[in-house]
Amino acid sequence: MAEAATYLWEGTNRAGKVIRGETTATSADAVRAELRKQGVTPKPGKIKRKGKSLLGGGGKKIKPADIAVFSRQMATMLKAGVPLVQSFDIVGQGHSNKNMADLIMKVKSDVEAGGTLASALAKHPLYFDDLFVNLVDAGEQSGALEDLLDKVATYKEKTEALKSKIKKAMTYPISVMVVAIVVTAILLIFVVPTFADMFGSFGADLPALTLFVVNLSDFVIEWGWLILLVIIGTITGLMQWHKRSRKFRENMDKLVLKLPAFGLLMHNSAIARFSRTLATMFSAGVPLVEAMVSVAGAAGNSVYTKEILRIRDDIAAGTTLQASLSQNKDLFPNMLIQMVGIGEESGALDEMLSKVADYYEAAVDDAVDNLTALMEPLIMSFLAVVIGGLVIAMYLPIFKMGEIVSQ
Repeated sequence: MAEAATYLWEGTNRAGKVIRGETTATSADAVRAELRKQGVTPKPGKIKRKGKSLLGGGGKKIKPADIAVFSRQMATMLKAGVPLVQSFDIVGQGHSNKNMADLIMKVKSDVEAGGTLASALAKHPLYFDDLFVNLVDAGEQSGALEDLLDKVATYKEKTEALKSKIKKAMTYPISVMVVAIVVTAILLIFVVPTFADMFGSFGADLPALTLFVVNLSDFVIEWGWLILLVIIGTITGLMQWHKRSRKFRENMDKLVLKLPAFGLLMHNSAIARFSRTLATMFSAGVPLVEAMVSVAGAAGNSVYTKEILRIRDDIAAGTTLQASLSQNKDLFPNMLIQMVGIGEESGALDEMLSKVADYYEAAVDDAVDNLTALMEPLIMSFLAVVIGGLVIAMYLPIFKMGEIVSQ
């Protein structure tokens, strides 16, 4: 695995503004791919490796959870009346992740130099996305920075909790399948050949199941390295294709939404993200058309992203949010459409969207638990068939020999 290094880069954001920054990655291509995911177009030849990591080199990677904790800490400090610059000192010096602490100190330096907090955060788009920066900017302009940071913190905490639930639903079956494959490979490579040598001395025909397993073992021993390379190459190729091809991402996202059980989970997750992000942006006073850009970026699925951008265009042309949502009831459920209509009529759109987000976040939580409960017997049955089948195949000749001897 390539060693991570710090890269300096320069590019343009969605608004066409030139921005610069640095990030830690394993290669310039990885930096380029990550920047594009954040809506930043890197300039040709402007991604260069830095000799020494600005973020300390020895610290842990900065994760979204670190940003969520940082948001909550800053909101708490400002609400307690601690000055902004001093808040940076308190939060940064007490952070266990040196990379995160250094990032906080860089933001502090920019603020001390006379820049706004929003502009200082915007220099680090890999960690502070457009939604985060826009909300902070709205807070600074309205004089309610502590309230907006509190909203940001709540939003980050809830979105990270939602991501964690989705990962939980995916990690359990994948990890069990990997263990099953590893155990099967060990049996085929090390255990079955021992039995095969013993069976060779019997001088009798082997049962069909045993013969199949022995032949499979010989194939895996001879070609296992090629199988492993093909699997690794396929996974790596699909991941790179997913990063670089928009059409491939869209097709994969469409497929994911159509999967039984898991598709509904992804639908509910996308609706929860849509509702939570739009509620947070709208309550901060961000205009609806402008807010929809950040909402589209936070959808987590390119099918929803494309549809949300269509809704933004409809709203810009004078259509209500409810009317635009109702044009695609396959993606947007009736509950969301009705709650949005009530919110638009009552002037409490953010409150209605927050209630929808709460409902669908709870639905995701329940779906993950149900999916896990459903997968457990299926996975156990799979393991019993695979591992049990191998064991039975090895002992069938022994049972056969026992019957011959007893006769």
